[in-house]
Order: sequence, then structure tokens, then C-alpha cells
Amino acid sequence: MCYRLLISLAALSVLLRAPIAAQNKPEVPRTPDGHPDLQGIWTNATITPLERPGALAGKATVSDAEARVIETKGAQELAEADGKSEGPLLTATGSAGTGGYNALFIDRGSELARVDGVKRTSLIIDPPDGKVPRLSAEAGRRLAASYVGTSFNSVKDRPLSERCLIGFGSTSGPPMLPVLYNNNYQIVQTPDHVLILVEMVHDARIIRMNGPHAPPSVRQWLGDSVGHWEGDTLVVDTTNFTDKTRFRGSTENLHVVERFTRIDAGTILYRATIEDPGAFSRPWTIEYPFLATRGPIYEYACHEGNYALTDILGGARKKEAEAGQN
Repeated sequence: MCYRLLISLAALSVLLRAPIAAQNKPEVPRTPDGHPDLQGIWTNATITPLERPGALAGKATVSDAEARVIETKGAQELAEADGKSEGPLLTATGSAGTGGYNALFIDRGSELARVDGVKRTSLIIDPPDGKVPRLSAEAGRRLAASYVGTSFNSVKDRPLSERCLIGFGSTSGPPMLPVLYNNNYQIVQTPDHVLILVEMVHDARIIRMNGPHAPPSVRQWLGDSVGHWEGDTLVVDTTNFTDKTRFRGSTENLHVVERFTRIDAGTILYRATIEDPGAFSRPWTIEYPFLATRGPIYEYACHEGNYALTDILGGARKKEAEAGQN
């Protein structure tokens, strides 16, 4: 009798607690097939850098009070750089000496990324020091070429972002990283495909669900992305990059595994692990939130009215001509 009573009381206790737990769990929108609904317009803008600054070595997170100091300093740096051609922010973005963007055009976010309730000091969470693992010597050369190009002899020698082929800073990914502006994305989801429309350069990533990768002979700017669900997390495996994409000096053997987890109505937690033995001494992982934002995504016109490439190559020819006259 006492044993049956104890069992009954235990069962009653579970039933009483279950609704409370359910009420505390954030509501996650779902599609008709039961998977989390990732659709909507999102931004990954944040001033949390990819790598942890030396001043914050050993501190993966900061308090809200510490974060406000960093965020206020960032806002001041942006205001001070407005309309100038020199300054720390412009140097960091590669614009020093050439005249920078007005602050109006910069939309990099104003806060550090918050994950699990605390502000992060780097997007990199592994290695624990928040730094990109050691690059091979060849990867270092590829990385330098991706920023400045190999020569001024041809349009094809210039960096991909300068040619408007893909966005700078791996904004389209994978992995997808926040940059100086245009950090917006629209996700469209069906049972068979997930499309990520990237605001920068108007790239469109098409993720095929539950299928094999394309054969190795098929190489694409954004790689070949295949997705599947692991519980409530969309896992996207990407291979088959070109030998020109060169994410931070990577080779065509770059392998990226992304995880998209919608943790509440306004947040997707994004995690990506990057692996390429030909470039990095070990795999490494980034993590940060994508936040819901208002739309729409406007068309990004990169080359229309853009005379930069003509001026760059023309300037090189003029410099060569002047050198020949001396």
C-alpha cells in the first residue's frame, strides 16, 4: 500500500512540474513538418571581433558594465573617423590614406555579441585563446594575396571582393562573418532546400537537404552545401570550394560545418567549425547570434557606376609610364 502510494505521489509530482518546465521554455516557431522555422530576416552585426584582442587575453566574456565601456569606445572611434582619411578604424578596414566611408555608410553593429546571457570578447570559441590557429607559410601568402591581389596586370589578378564576385570578409561564407556593413540575411526554408540570401553582393546560398555532395570536379565560389537536421539544429556541411575562394588563406580542401539553432523567436545561434589541414594547424570554431531584424533585403548593386577597377588598373599603367620616363 505504502509503495503504491509513493509511486502515485511521484507520478503526480512529475505531472505538476511538467507544465511549469514547458512554460519556461522559449517558444520556437515551427514549419508544418515540425522542424524549427528559420525563415525571416536576420542580422549578424556585432562589434565582437573574430579574434580576442590582446587587452582581453584570458577573458572569453565580460560583464555588462565592462561591455558598455568597450561599446562606448567603439562608438567614439566611429564618430571620430567620420569623413577622415586616417585613423585606427580606417586602418583596420584597409581604407587608411585613401579616404574612408562616412559613418553613415558603416553598419557594423554597436554591441558585443551576447551568448548564454553574457557578452563575448571574440567570435572564436575554440581554440580557447580566441585566436585563429597558426597558418602555414603558403596559407599566409594566399591570405595576403586575397587582400591586395597578385598584380595589377589584369582584372583577374585583383581580389574577389574588389571584382564584386563575393563579399569581402566572408560575409556570404561559409563561414558567415560580420563585416563593416550590409550584415543582413534572409532565410527561406522548404523540406528540400534552405536558401540564404546575403545582402552583401546579393549572393544566394542554396543548401540541399539530405543529399550527397556534388562530385569533386564540381567547384563553386561558396562551396557545395548539404544540410540535415540533428534534433532542432540545422547542420550544414560544405565542401567543394574553388581554389580561388581562399577563406583566410584556405585551400580548395576547406571544410566547414555550420549549425543553426533557433533558440527563441528572435535569435538563431550560429556555430561554424573550419577545417583545412593545408592552411590551419588545427580545426577552429566560431559562435555568435543572428538576431531578427526588419526587412526587406534591398538589392546590392556592386559594379553599377563603380569605376574602381578601371581606376586601379589605369593608375598602375600611369605609374609604370612615369617610371619609364625617369
